[in-house]
Amino acid sequence: MTESSKPNVVKKHVVYQVFTRLFGNTNTTNKPWGTIAENGVGKFNDFTDKALSEIKALGVTHIWYTGVPHHALVADYSEYGISTDHPSVVKGRAGSPYAVKDYYNVNPDLAVDPSNRLAEFKALIERSHKHGLKVIIDIVPNHLARKYQGMSNPEGIDDFGISDNTAVEYHRDNNFYYIPKQPFVLPESEDSDLPLGGEQHPLLATPYQECPAKWTGNGSRLAQPMRDDWYETVKVNYGVRPDGSKDFDLLPEGYDQRSIQAHFAFWLNKSVPNSWDKFRDIALYWLALGVDGFRYDMAEMVPIEFWSYMNSAIKQVNPDAFLMAEVYQSERYRDYIHLGKMDYLYDKVDLYDTLKLVMQGRESTDSLVDVQQQLMDIEHHMLHFLDNHDEQRVASPEFAGDANKGKPAMLVSTTISSSPTMVYFGQEVGESGADNAGFGQPSRTTIFDYYGVNHHQRWMNDGQFDGGLLTSEEHELRDFYQRLLNFSLNSSAMIGEYHEIHRYNREHSDSYNEQLFCFSRYDSHQKILVMVNFSDKDQGRVQIKLPSTLIDAWQCLNGEYSITEQLYGREREILFIVEGKGELTIEIPALAAKIFLLEPIDA
Repeated sequence: MTESSKPNVVKKHVVYQVFTRLFGNTNTTNKPWGTIAENGVGKFNDFTDKALSEIKALGVTHIWYTGVPHHALVADYSEYGISTDHPSVVKGRAGSPYAVKDYYNVNPDLAVDPSNRLAEFKALIERSHKHGLKVIIDIVPNHLARKYQGMSNPEGIDDFGISDNTAVEYHRDNNFYYIPKQPFVLPESEDSDLPLGGEQHPLLATPYQECPAKWTGNGSRLAQPMRDDWYETVKVNYGVRPDGSKDFDLLPEGYDQRSIQAHFAFWLNKSVPNSWDKFRDIALYWLALGVDGFRYDMAEMVPIEFWSYMNSAIKQVNPDAFLMAEVYQSERYRDYIHLGKMDYLYDKVDLYDTLKLVMQGRESTDSLVDVQQQLMDIEHHMLHFLDNHDEQRVASPEFAGDANKGKPAMLVSTTISSSPTMVYFGQEVGESGADNAGFGQPSRTTIFDYYGVNHHQRWMNDGQFDGGLLTSEEHELRDFYQRLLNFSLNSSAMIGEYHEIHRYNREHSDSYNEQLFCFSRYDSHQKILVMVNFSDKDQGRVQIKLPSTLIDAWQCLNGEYSITEQLYGREREILFIVEGKGELTIEIPALAAKIFLLEPIDA
């Protein structure tokens, strides 16, 4: 781990993702396809001072309010001057947060008074800041709601598509791609995915109309997209021609080594596609309202040059803005970091996918060594998680079936590098996402429906946010998360060096096996040993050998040392002797997740 891989790192970050619509909902009806009246909905005001103080105490630095920008939904807010959305191009009843229809306002569902919804969100930003939490919201650059209609645009801001030449498939400054002279046709559907689950609705009496048809959000160029296409959205044009060639200036060679200020200077006075300016203006608008950063949805579907333009503009306004991106093309990670100037990328296809396989018993812990090694030069930039709104819940039968099986993986994910850790609300109390909510799929907490999140509601305890209804096992799980996250924030070794000792133990320790994993994190102040057991079986007493390379890196002199367990303090004064190498024996129970601190024994 080189110093250049961790620029200006002074501490770890922990992001707490909340699905804003679901967080504060105390209603337990949970009828599939239920309405707001039936199933309830959470509000901005549900994030009370008590709720935010408890989130902060969990060990959180940033809170990602998912689903804040106004997206297409079925509820009728016409009395507030808000246009209605056709149910046939809305997923679920509450709508997808990734089909944004007005970037200059917020989801009216989330407000006590929809006419005052933006002010209610601004008050939430202020409350979050008061509790020491930085605020992140989504920007979805690749696609928009099928019918975008800004009702709150600042002066001088035009809607997307308002000036497009719809007679052509492509023009650099069109915001959308078109299929000239062909009307949009809804995908063929089955009974299982009919709008509103097959319910009769007045708006369905008149078919949705769009002519000419636009390309669909995932890039489908069919006037009638397929069922699995993102048919509720339209693709945004960034100046990429239909043949894939780019209709804008390219970054000169060597700009992967240039500063963000140099990137900003490069784009000054250059003509860029209209969509670039629109999204830059959106980001600057939210920064001015107090938002501290953005999570970029499907960032890899947008040209890398746009990210250089966008992120360099953001950093001129707020150099500390927290910019994280959903990217799955591991071969392009470094481009998005060095050319696109992203702070953090999802570490999904490497660490998350490998941890999932290990937890399911389908992969050896040996694979974790290679994952970490291949990302060492960018390790700080790889955001780690076990849960988010797109993935199966750890506790779901389709993933691990038991939230406790996530403890070893969570420890590894949190401590193996200096990168940020992300927790999805309810993860810390074992939410399983098991219910059929309507459009949403069981094993994932719904993002399309009105619903109450059961395990989380027990912690929420009817708005008291004290865990009063949690089971003892849920209390214990949340306590583990709180201890781990706070340790990661307060340990200087977590932004220090990494030393792999798993392979050494696989070769030299007879009692160490492929379900165990250990490594060291250290700096000049702390020497840390991390030890986990992914098996739900007790491993007994395991001999851990510390190679001379680690002893040298720790700068340990020969002599007697002890290690003390840091999360619970249950195991103290485990003695071991250093004589060029080190060796100790540790009791490793089922699903162990342990952090040990090396301490010299006073002579």
